[in-house]
Amino acid sequence: MPVTIARPRSLRGEIIAPGDKSVSHRAIVFNALSNTGTARITNFSPGADCTSTVEIMRALGVEITRESGGPGIGDSLTVKGVGLDGLQEPADILDAGNSGTTTRLMSGVLAGRGILTILTGDDSLKSRPMGRVVVPLSLMGAHISGRSGNTLAPLVFHGGSLKAINYAMPVASAQLKSCLLLAGLRAEGVTSLTQPAESRDHTERMLSAMGVKLTKSGLDLAVEPTELDTVDVEVPGDISSAAFWMVAGICHPDAELLIKNVGVNPTRAGVITALQQMGANLSLINEREVAGEPVADVVAKTSELNAIELSGDIVPLLIDEIPVIAVAAAMANGTTVVRDAAELRVKESDRIQATVTWLKGAGIDAQGTDDGMIITGGGSIGGGQFQSYDDHRLAMSLGVAGLLSDEPITILDPDVAGISYPGFWRTIEELGGSVG
Repeated sequence: MPVTIARPRSLRGEIIAPGDKSVSHRAIVFNALSNTGTARITNFSPGADCTSTVEIMRALGVEITRESGGPGIGDSLTVKGVGLDGLQEPADILDAGNSGTTTRLMSGVLAGRGILTILTGDDSLKSRPMGRVVVPLSLMGAHISGRSGNTLAPLVFHGGSLKAINYAMPVASAQLKSCLLLAGLRAEGVTSLTQPAESRDHTERMLSAMGVKLTKSGLDLAVEPTELDTVDVEVPGDISSAAFWMVAGICHPDAELLIKNVGVNPTRAGVITALQQMGANLSLINEREVAGEPVADVVAKTSELNAIELSGDIVPLLIDEIPVIAVAAAMANGTTVVRDAAELRVKESDRIQATVTWLKGAGIDAQGTDDGMIITGGGSIGGGQFQSYDDHRLAMSLGVAGLLSDEPITILDPDVAGISYPGFWRTIEELGGSVG
């Protein structure tokens, strides 16, 4: 059912960011592969993507219990590790739903095993590129088949014997990096990776905390076969989810929002850097470290924004936040240019095309390029009815736009937000944005 968002007169309140998706995925997968006991994971992401990972690990014979944390609180899980070689052959096809992270991490887990597994997902996932993981895993000795010349899901994993490789990654991708590090844990020899640029490093942090022999020098990584020690994980708040409230707070004409428990890992905090470069009144308070991850509360206040250019090494550090940064660009003075973001075209939707389409429909001067977009802001956003193209980040970006727009904005397919943030629309309503 569609929802309509209207701008409130003021925007004030406290928000607790839901558990970080990236950390939640890894906490489940890595602890499932550990061999020293049972781990407890708290503030686990309530979204459908992370649930897909839980259900796949259960289907592979991992014992997982889950307790709902209730509104504003993440779930609590226990995971009993089975060891690197303890996964069982599933009785059915493994369904990753809409989750690219699940698919690529599990590809590294399933490669080269003596069991048959088939990994699939929804229509959106089956259109996303998987050759980037299949090629290096095949070089390591894994036997993998897939659609369209082994580049698209469903993927079939049917054995092989893994050997280490030295691999220059073609893209800066935390999912690809994590996939190959996971495969390297079971490969013969030392697996070495060279990244073209930095990407989020949750995998390196968590594997190191679990006793893995992993070294990093600049953009180079090396991992040796290692058994994993179980670790309890308190998942920090998801900065990708918090980014929607940051943009709402800095763009609304009368706003002050406190977003609590936000993970501010430097490899994820590019959105804060970019918004501050635009002139955003964003500040970090109560900075601390939780389970090896830097965490802070973020204060976002009404700001006068100016256009910037986003390109180069910062782009992988904020790639998921670009749809909502585009909302800030629409409210900023001048022309914002996004480059080096071709990855957006192969996300849950073509996020470049989808973002430009709704911006134009809302009266914003915007155009797409091969690897980004050009947005000329005017300080206002028009209303209307818009589709999210079944993309959770587009749906929530439209929700933020509704908190700022001159006339109400109707999102025709809002339920997709539940993939990563089930409480998003409730939080908008609590902040005074009417949801009808």
